[in-house]
Amino acid sequence: MSAQRDQFSSKIGFILAAAGSAVGIGNLVGFPVAATKNGGGAFLLIYAFFVAFICLPVMLAEMGLGRRAQRSPLGSYKALSKDAKRWSIPGVLATITPFMIAIFYMVITVWIFGFLVQSLMGNLRQIAAPGYFDAFVNDHSFLLYLVAVTLIVNLILSGGVRQGIERASKFLMPALFVMLLVMVVFVLTLDNAFMGVEFYLVPDFSKIDGSVISGALSQAFFSLSLGMGILITYGSYFRRSDDIVTSGKLVAVTDTAVAFVAGLMTLPAIFAINPNTNPETLTDSSVSMIFSFFPKIFLALEGSVGYVVASIAAVVFFTLAFVAAITSLVSIIEVPTAAIIEQRGTSRKKALVIMCVLVTLLTIVASTSFGLVPMFTEFTFYGGATKSVFDVIIDVFYDTILPLNGLLICLFVSWRWRKENLEQELSEGNTGYPQTFLAKYVRISITTFIPLILAVVFINTVAKKFFAYPLF
Repeated sequence: MSAQRDQFSSKIGFILAAAGSAVGIGNLVGFPVAATKNGGGAFLLIYAFFVAFICLPVMLAEMGLGRRAQRSPLGSYKALSKDAKRWSIPGVLATITPFMIAIFYMVITVWIFGFLVQSLMGNLRQIAAPGYFDAFVNDHSFLLYLVAVTLIVNLILSGGVRQGIERASKFLMPALFVMLLVMVVFVLTLDNAFMGVEFYLVPDFSKIDGSVISGALSQAFFSLSLGMGILITYGSYFRRSDDIVTSGKLVAVTDTAVAFVAGLMTLPAIFAINPNTNPETLTDSSVSMIFSFFPKIFLALEGSVGYVVASIAAVVFFTLAFVAAITSLVSIIEVPTAAIIEQRGTSRKKALVIMCVLVTLLTIVASTSFGLVPMFTEFTFYGGATKSVFDVIIDVFYDTILPLNGLLICLFVSWRWRKENLEQELSEGNTGYPQTFLAKYVRISITTFIPLILAVVFINTVAKKFFAYPLF
């Protein structure tokens, strides 16, 4: 089976594909705002620390597990465990989680595509108007945009690893970087822009507390696509001669660099429009920032750069957001698609048809939970508030199960697969790895304090989300 498995053709192909999965809409607006509100440069330092010392070992464990098993998460846990029945549970969770997150991400991606189309049509004033977004989310045009996004995603995935995911990533990720840099240069030329840079970069250690530290870890963990099964799946597309360790480092650096540079676009743009902005009043919601805040920012530029230039800036921004969303969505959907191919022994084409039907139906359900269908809008109650279907997907799968999945892979490496086997796997393609500081650190951390930290994050998330009683 492993001999017939599709593989990445080059290291750069994997790095761009994995970076595409990691670089999402949260990197563009959510991360910069979180940093600004929580200590600026101090938050950035803590975030970078967590990426290097917590997230990288988990990332290498996921990639190593995938290459050794040459299977999706569901098959990997079974293949490397003597107790396949018991350890199939983490594999099931690592498959269901990206499937459900794909629903949430599909809704957001369709919205972004809709705003991009409206921007291309020169309707900046329309999308920046008060109440437009609230009306847009319940508009029947959503179905047309959904069809377009579904076709794009399936076109990429139908090509497989080399001709689909890797080829698209080699084009889309450089395009994303270029557009991001163009936006940064444009924004930094605006009056008062460097006030935003100051708020973003100057450290304020007085704002650092337990909640901020936990938030920085969660942001780093989620940003790198850990716990979604993506890196296990992508790891299974590695060749035996490929250097997993170096590739993992480069993915972490790339994702962190994009998040950092995005802050040089987001915060300066906000302060260029309103120099008196109080960072504490900014919303942490990437959705609110993208669809309600940024159109107003671009429209406000009309007085200084003209409506045409402001509209062009809006087009570039929404294209940037769309590329970030599509690359993430492709990698998310690839996980359950790979599982269907393995478990049912079916072709990629048939697996994608199954995924297309399921994701489309559930996306429509989630998209109608913003007031259009009361049953889905007031779906359940927990944590002191009424929750919609969309809320449940985010709370359960995005916020809660991801750290649990990270914890489970650490426990699997410690108790079943063994850290010695992980080290041996990571040495393939990097013969000097066992003698490095990183190898010694991974050997210790993956079996001791990293699972403990992830357990605390998971418990705190459950207490906060579902019982409205956070531990810290």
